[in-house]
Amino acid sequence: MDRLTRKELKSDKFAQEVQHSVQFVSGHRDQIREQALRWGAPALALLLIVAGVFYYRNYQHEARQEALHAAMRIQNSTVGPSQGEYVVTFPTNEARKTAVTKSWREMAAKYPATTEEGRIAEYYLGTNAADDGNLAEAEKHFKASIDSGNGPYASLGKLALAQVYAGDGRVKEGAQLLQSVIDHPTVLVSKETATLELAELLKNTDRQRARKLVEPLRTSTRGAVSRAAITLDSDLSKQ
Repeated sequence: MDRLTRKELKSDKFAQEVQHSVQFVSGHRDQIREQALRWGAPALALLLIVAGVFYYRNYQHEARQEALHAAMRIQNSTVGPSQGEYVVTFPTNEARKTAVTKSWREMAAKYPATTEEGRIAEYYLGTNAADDGNLAEAEKHFKASIDSGNGPYASLGKLALAQVYAGDGRVKEGAQLLQSVIDHPTVLVSKETATLELAELLKNTDRQRARKLVEPLRTSTRGAVSRAAITLDSDLSKQ
């Protein structure tokens, strides 16, 4: 049998899901006819539409995840000679940067920031722009990653955008973002991490509030948090 391409396999899988729905209808024809007589044809049509939407959404989610995986491989690529089929490499830094930007832009264009994959694309576009020193571009993408909610990548976007604001002297705006993460922590940004970031942001403008934020974290059972809090508290004491 000829080898199928990934696209053909995915199309075939989707077709199989639709076929399962058709087979279900065929195998339960008498029951469905009885339900149709009882509830009417509109209810039956709605049932079939819901089944179709369910399978289509699963198919779309799988497609988004594959696109995300491909973009992450390029994001995590290296420069230099090939290291094997599982590691993407480029001959120069410029070639890698071009490919990384292109992959995330395509993701962001194809999937809106209302999807998790779209938010991830916007976050990485912002991170890469910030690494290049283009803070205006970074701000635009971080905003896009957080505009749609308080999910994990939205919290990372808020953390990163707050750092952009800090570098630009917009302490109040940065503090508001970090406070929103403290109020709504996620698996990617904990309440403690956001609190330490807020204290760091405020240390030059509101040292008293910064020390209040840090003090309870000095005795945290999480070693990394405790060490960071002690270090920051020591810096604040010297000022």
